[in-house]
Amino acid sequence: MSDKFSNYHAGLESPAERAFAITGNDSTDLTVFPRAIYVGGAGNVKVITLGGDTVTFSGVLAGTVLPVRVKRVFSTDTTATNLIGIY
Repeated sequence: MSDKFSNYHAGLESPAERAFAITGNDSTDLTVFPRAIYVGGAGNVKVITLGGDTVTFSGVLAGTVLPVRVKRVFSTDTTATNLIGIY
C-alpha cells in the first residue's frame, strides 16, 4: 500500500513518523530531541526541556504520552520504564 500523505509536509502537529528507545543518562543529551515521550511503565520522568528547564513529571501513568520536547532524560530520579521518544 502506498503512503497517500507522502506529498504533504509534516509539521509539529502531525503524527510522529519515527521512534526510539530512551535510556536515561545524567550527563549526556539525547542524540535526537523528540516531540514527545511515551511512558510504557508508570513512574517519574526527570528531564531537561528543550528550553533548558529541569523538571520531574511525577506519577506518570503507564501508557501516557508526555507532549514535551526534551534534550535529556535523567537516569537518576526517573523511575518510569520503557520510555520511547517519538518524532
